[in-house]
Amino acid sequence: MITLNVTRRGTLLKVLRTARRRGKRVVFTNGCFDLLHLGHIRLLEKAKRLGDILLVGLNSDSSVRKLKGPHRPVNPERARAEVLASLKAVDHVLLFSEETPERLIRQIRPDVLVKGGDWEKKEVVGKAFIESYGGKVYLFPLVKRYSTTGLLHAGQKRTQKRKSLRHY
Repeated sequence: MITLNVTRRGTLLKVLRTARRRGKRVVFTNGCFDLLHLGHIRLLEKAKRLGDILLVGLNSDSSVRKLKGPHRPVNPERARAEVLASLKAVDHVLLFSEETPERLIRQIRPDVLVKGGDWEKKEVVGKAFIESYGGKVYLFPLVKRYSTTGLLHAGQKRTQKRKSLRHY
């Protein structure tokens, strides 16, 4: 079994204080990360290159249901957290149950916030707060043909096609 950096909020805040005293730069991104795909991997790798510590805020199962609907997430939060924590680029994973990471961002005060290009910069949660103390916000372009929703729809279409072929 791998050692996970799925961290409790209080513990993480202590870790970040120590890291900052040592001059480390904290990068934050967040999302559902329901079915990890190439777009996620590239975003996380780019985010990690912007600092020393990459913290991923992970929407809890209840938060994902509120955002994506009753059939999501596909994978439970513990599995999603373990997969993320196993990635080389990711230093810490922190679950949050709110619909947005605003409160978490205010607590951790990252130096850098990273989001995918499906966001307009002005709509990024926490942008104004981070910029108020000199932090930076980066948006990275999406990787074409890679999104969790798109992958789920493609899988459903293939399944429906196979079922319809069986009836002949």
